[in-house]
Amino acid sequence: MFKHLREEIDGIMARDPAARSRLEVAICYPGFHAIVLHRLARRARDAGWHLTARLVSQIARSLTGIEIHPGATIGRRFFIDHGMGVVIGETAEIGDDVMLYHGVTLGGTSLDPGKRHPTLGDGVIVGAGAKILGAITIGRGARIGANAVVVADVPADTAVVGIPAKPVAPRDRAETRKFMPYGTPCGEIPDPVARALSGLLDQVTALQARVGELEAANPPSAATVLPRSTPTPLEAVASHHVGMHEAQGDPR
Repeated sequence: MFKHLREEIDGIMARDPAARSRLEVAICYPGFHAIVLHRLARRARDAGWHLTARLVSQIARSLTGIEIHPGATIGRRFFIDHGMGVVIGETAEIGDDVMLYHGVTLGGTSLDPGKRHPTLGDGVIVGAGAKILGAITIGRGARIGANAVVVADVPADTAVVGIPAKPVAPRDRAETRKFMPYGTPCGEIPDPVARALSGLLDQVTALQARVGELEAANPPSAATVLPRSTPTPLEAVASHHVGMHEAQGDPR
């Protein structure tokens, strides 16, 4: 059970620049303490000592603020950065080299006794406060942004943010596979609502141009011309959003 402890410590040091020595990690990192105690609890559960397993997990929760059910399956080099407030359910499955930040929940949405918690592939990063709910699959190398709420499968090498979580950019495997602090893209994050309104505004502009061409070809009589001094509600909302983005330096 302890043969991989050095590997666990090395994995933490590789992903936390604040770690200065293996001794510091072993003594001061609650995420490391939580995974060691979870290994003990899992061993007790596998031996049929269910009450002992739950007791060990509750001791770990009291000491670290991290609650991991003894039934959870966790791979190698697992790292919980900062700890505190992390909850991992009974049927959760976590691959190798996964990293969670504080406040993450891997929760269930069903009362059925079967699989009801998420499965995280190798190399997944889950940002602070994110909630991954249900028996869904997070693909290898995916990035879950801080405070995202994920209720559907996430493809491999994809970064998602928001409530509910959505991909923030076209998939770029080379870029996504790099380390992403808190699982959140630090550059420009497209606003899907503003993008949709911008597209509608483009369509309105194109339609107005086409109407102008038709009117120029067939001028209406004075009796049929209806003056319009105010913009339509759609034009007003779209112009407002575009103005906000132009004020922020966004070309959209």
